[in-house]
Order: sequence, then C-alpha cells, then structure tokens
Amino acid sequence: MAAVEQVYRYVRPSSVGVLDGLPDLRLATSGGELDPNPHFFEGTLGHAEQMAVALLMVARVARTRFYVPPGMLAAVLRAADPVVTSNGDRLRFESFSACCGVHVRLDVLPGALGGPALATGTTNVDVNPPMRQALAGIGGDDALHLSVGEDLTVTTAAFSVTEEKVPLPERWLKGFAEVQVAGSTMVPVLEMGAVEARRFVQSLPRTGSALLWATSTGGGLRLAGRASPSSVPVAGAHRLRVLEPLLRFATGLRAYAPAVVGAAPAIWELSLQDARVSVTLSPEVGRGFSGEGGVLRDLADAHSAADADLVSALLAFEPRIDVLALASDAGLPAERVLRALGRLGAAGRVGYDAHDAGYFHRELPYDPAVLLGMHPRLADARALVEAGAVQADGDVARVRSGDIEYVVRTTATGTRCTCPWYGRHQDTRGPCKHVLAVELAARG
Repeated sequence: MAAVEQVYRYVRPSSVGVLDGLPDLRLATSGGELDPNPHFFEGTLGHAEQMAVALLMVARVARTRFYVPPGMLAAVLRAADPVVTSNGDRLRFESFSACCGVHVRLDVLPGALGGPALATGTTNVDVNPPMRQALAGIGGDDALHLSVGEDLTVTTAAFSVTEEKVPLPERWLKGFAEVQVAGSTMVPVLEMGAVEARRFVQSLPRTGSALLWATSTGGGLRLAGRASPSSVPVAGAHRLRVLEPLLRFATGLRAYAPAVVGAAPAIWELSLQDARVSVTLSPEVGRGFSGEGGVLRDLADAHSAADADLVSALLAFEPRIDVLALASDAGLPAERVLRALGRLGAAGRVGYDAHDAGYFHRELPYDPAVLLGMHPRLADARALVEAGAVQADGDVARVRSGDIEYVVRTTATGTRCTCPWYGRHQDTRGPCKHVLAVELAARG
C-alpha cells in the first residue's frame, strides 16, 4: 500500500479555552488553495456539547482501523487530520478511517453559525490529543466560540510554525474520489425518528463482517440475512456504531443506497440540531473505497480534461452545485458537466451531499497531480492502446496483455471481458483495464 508524505504546517496547535465566559475552540489550519493557513470562520457555534461530540467522532474515525488484513499486525499510525471545507453558509468536516472503509462528514448548517464565513476553501485542521481531551469536557446546550484559523495580521504574540509529517496511504486519498461517486448513485430508502434511531444503532452487533440488510418493520428497523424491497445493505454493522455517542442529540436517521441487489455501499445520515452527520460504509469490511474504480471512465473520457478545466473555473465553493446552471454557464451539455465533475472529484475538488442530492465544491489540501496519478488500471489501459494491443471487430475486441489474449464483448446489457479480474468483480468495481483499453481505442 503506497503512501505519500503529507506535511502539516500549523502556526500553533489547536486548543480549547474560555472567551467571554464561553468555551473557545480554536482550530489551527494547514493547507489551502490560496493561503497556507486560511482563516475561514470566527464567531459563535450553537449547541456546544453536541458539536464537541460530533467533532470528536470525526477525529476518532480518522484514528480507527475497522479492518486488519490477515497476517498484518494492526499498524499504529499517526492519524491523518480531518479536512474542513467552508462553503460560505456552512462548514463541512470530513475524515476517512485508516482502512478506507468508512467515511464520515459533519455538516454544520447555517442555523448553528453565529455569523457569515470570512472566506471559502478547504484545509486540514489540527485535532491533537489535548484538544480532544478538552472537547470531551464541553457540556451544555449553550454556544461556544469557534475560530477556524486565525487572522495573523492582528496577532501580536510571537509564533513559530509547528510542522508534522504524516504518511498518508494512497488508498485513503483515493477514497475521497470514490466516495463521492458512490454517493451520487444513491437515493433515500429508509427514514426513522429519534427513538427508532437510538434503538437501531444500540442494537447493532459490536463485531463481525457479515453482509446484512436493514429492513423496516412496524416497530422500527431490524437486521436480516437477506435483501428485501426497500432494504439497505449493512456490511460490518459494528462500523455504524460510531454514531452511538451522538444518539442523545439525534432528531432522526435516514439511509441512502443504490438501486442494486447485493453488496453495495450505503450512507447513514444522522440529523442533529442545525447539523448532520453522514457515515458512508464500504460494501464489505475488507473492501475500502480506494479500489472501486468509479472515476475511471470519467478520467478516460477524451473531453473530460478540457471540460473539467472549464467547469472548475466557474466553481465558487457553492454549498450545492446547480448542474443545469453550470452547464448553461459553461456552454456544455449536462452529461458532460457531470463527467467533468467526476474528473474533478478524482482530484478531490468536489464532493457529493446525498441529503441535497447534489455536488459541492471543495479543494482538498493535497497535491491534485498525486491524486490523479493514483489509477494504475487507467495507466495500464493507455499503455495497451499505445502498444497496439487492441484489435476490434464490431462488438468483439481482442486485447493482448503479455502472452495472453482476452476477449472483450459489448452487448446491450454492458461490456464483458474474459480476464480473471472481470471474473472476480464483474461490473461492481469499475471496468477492467482491457475494457478501458477497448473504450479508449474506440474513441481514437
């Protein structure tokens, strides 16, 4: 599992203190499109205890490995710091688990923010051990004072940059691209109130990797061994227990899933006071989001690079991207805008909010070139095309890879390949390199 080095440069560590009688939460920032230490917000944040617990949950997921491959000792990793995006009217805090199978996002909505954002953008935030300990001690429903970054021009105290280096697994970074693709295929399936939500989450098993289905009953939800109409897949149901500390603040729970039968990702969204927490679970406990291949066709599309450049120039950190308006502004068909957004998502430049059924703008504080280069299947497919390994005859193509020739057949129901990779995964993890090569060759 390859890793890239992420360097956090914080002006000072994050801290929790007291200001004008309120808890004072100061989050240090590192990395941004325009400013290495951006200052996104300064003001009050409602529902102090709820928000403190939610931030702790986002940080805890980043330090958790829900799956350890056989024969591998559980690695003790310096956890990657959460990412925060300021979309003007809201703040979004995100993290991935170390195993890349769980993504969590806290959306702090306008009603909780006592004032407008000072700037928009995306950055990492320092959630260090002393701050986590202090957050755990915040109680009550009053507001707290929140600073995301600080205005260094009015800071009179001397400061020095605190630098921390963290090896980020490649699959963790790729997960940010794949999870938005997965979310864009989902629709609301189940919804319940606060009481039913507490009962369901607290009844979940604490261990296990079985694929189960959450099914609605007269009294709430139950887990079943088989899929049924309007059921939601839950692989490794214990992973959903990360929501448990927030249940006392919950006002409801909603589940989203794609319209497929079998193992699939799902989003579980817990509604809070002026906030939402969404937890996205991978289709299997041992299967992270990094290998899903959902962005490969967007990256392979001949028009998507130029379209993405055009579309990205029109984005302005909108909390919800209006695809039709963006298509009109760009002078492109809506389907090409969606493909361009898929390409931008591969570089961490857009996310997807299932609640709003739309994309939102963000710019992950990682090197976009590194993120775009993390797709070996696409690189292999291009190499096959360049080597003249693709011979097509109508709906049947033959692709020579090494000493073996594979047959790619296009039918009304999709494209199939005779390679072992396709035999294992079918269409569940994006196209194999041979299918991609045939598609690339057909486009010339």
